Amino acid sequence: LIAWHHPIIKDTKKSGRIINMNDVNAFPPSRSGEQVSIEGGDIMVIHNDYLMIGNSERTSDYAIQRLKDKIFEEGLFKYVVQVNIPSERSYMHLDTLFTMIDHDLIVAHKPIIYDGKNSNVIVYGSDDNPVSYPSVKAFFEAHINPHITFVFGGNAESPYQEREQWTDGCNLVTLKPGVALSYDRNIHTAQAFRDKGYKILPAKTFLEKWQKGLLSIEQLSKTIISLPSSELSRARGGSHCMTCPIERS
Repeated sequence: LIAWHHPIIKDTKKSGRIINMNDVNAFPPSRSGEQVSIEGGDIMVIHNDYLMIGNSERTSDYAIQRLKDKIFEEGLFKYVVQVNIPSERSYMHLDTLFTMIDHDLIVAHKPIIYDGKNSNVIVYGSDDNPVSYPSVKAFFEAHINPHITFVFGGNAESPYQEREQWTDGCNLVTLKPGVALSYDRNIHTAQAFRDKGYKILPAKTFLEKWQKGLLSIEQLSKTIISLPSSELSRARGGSHCMTCPIERS
């Protein structure tokens, strides 16, 4: 179970084991005065054994190393995966660049996540023998699913992929495998989903049918529920980094 606003990690299988990174005694600044800085948009539980953390504009390498040590000490995950991305406003969090939609599908900003431009991945295990990969794609193929496929933000076409990365076209929250929330303004990303056989369902339509008992999340498959998003995306908030999942199965 992951609860993020202030950084806290809790594992329901190990009752009472909580990592509270606001505890300055447990997570003090470095000797040079660097604070522990980590945000929820950089945290992804991509597998029961793997915790992925983005080293970004808002999450520091120092914080990742301290959290990694604690995670291995508590035995919460077998691997901590650090994704180094450009420290730029447009790539504020890892989830502005990709999110996992299904066991075999990722929506991603192609230049960084697929091509590995200005990015790399380091996989840490408890044996303290890190392994590096040139891209998130290469990591997923080696560790998670060799048959992983991708939907590209903006349909991988410039300037749409850059525009829709900025307006969180790759920042979705998955409700269940194959069903996710997106922003309705990212029309080229929506077309890329259609090309993969997904339906685009406006949130208003879903809610109207749900209230009448005509539709439920359980009935949906390969569906992207699109949210009105003109103001949310202007404020640099995506559906994934503004959502607090409390339990994943």
